[in-house]
Amino acid sequence: MPDVPNAFTQQRLAHLDSLATELRQRGLASRTLGGTAPVLWVWHPDSLRQTIVFATPVRDGWLFLWAPDGEESADDPAHAADSVERLLTPLPEPS
Repeated sequence: MPDVPNAFTQQRLAHLDSLATELRQRGLASRTLGGTAPVLWVWHPDSLRQTIVFATPVRDGWLFLWAPDGEESADDPAHAADSVERLLTPLPEPS
């Protein structure tokens, strides 16, 4: 019998998938890892900077969390993607 994610895992995956879609639109790469406790591995293809994003339930919804100190509401995956992009995008070279 195949593993069927429970409702909680399905919600987590839905949030991570919505974030992954937003990240792709910004040129970042990602991959879902973790089976029954999924996380999103995200990296910048040029800088190779990377982080792991967790989706976790809170009293009034869901949060995305990532190192170092990243936290955004899962209600706005576009805003979360902007924050992750700023973290992983290389700084411009000084002229």
